[in-house]
Amino acid sequence: MLLYGGMACLTHPLPGRYITDRSVIMSISSLSTAPPPAPRQRRKEARPQELIDAALELFAEKGFAATRSEEVAARAGVAKGTLYLYYPSKEELLKAVISQRLSSEIAAVAEYAARYESSSASLLTEVFTQWWSRVFDSPTSAVFKLVITEVRNFPEIADFYRREVVEPATQLVSGILERGVKRGEFRSIDVPSAVLSLVFPMVMLCLHKHSLGACAPAVEMVDPHAFIRQHVQLVLHGLMADAAPTPRSRT
Repeated sequence: MLLYGGMACLTHPLPGRYITDRSVIMSISSLSTAPPPAPRQRRKEARPQELIDAALELFAEKGFAATRSEEVAARAGVAKGTLYLYYPSKEELLKAVISQRLSSEIAAVAEYAARYESSSASLLTEVFTQWWSRVFDSPTSAVFKLVITEVRNFPEIADFYRREVVEPATQLVSGILERGVKRGEFRSIDVPSAVLSLVFPMVMLCLHKHSLGACAPAVEMVDPHAFIRQHVQLVLHGLMADAAPTPRSRT
């Protein structure tokens, strides 16, 4: 439709053809009698993922204890009964969130580390700068706050988180450190303490994002990606074999 001097002129894309009143009426009539398009049917396979995504959003917004199952169902666009078909309880839903968002990721990184052929320092740098950056940027970062603030009231979840996240993650980082020590890249260290030194600041960064970071102006927040890079380099400097202090000779 083109407008000339305030008058509407209907044109047809083919040259020499014009839209008449009769053709317009027939076209409108055919549109009005056409059956409405069938509503989009979501694949059944997609529902568990939709429920997990909705649960994580609400758990992060309201907390685990304060979130009701019907709220998760409504956020996912399904009936409450449908939620229970996949996850019999809210606890099972949180376990599914932890398993998909963290456990599977840790397993994938462990598999990658097992095939890694370069230096232990570069492997450690990749794991922390890439994996932790990805976790921080995603809704997964809220899981740490959920576990730390509420897991005390849910011992079953605490045990599940320990088995599915803490133990495999500790084994992963310990393996990288022990690999470096064995190859002579890292000096002899207390591996369990070194693991905590590496991991705890990362967890605290995620906690900050979902607590003070959610309230403070952006200018007051640390650049998370720069923090991760600097933290890894700081720890690596203390791990490297050539960074060990030279013993003083006795005279």
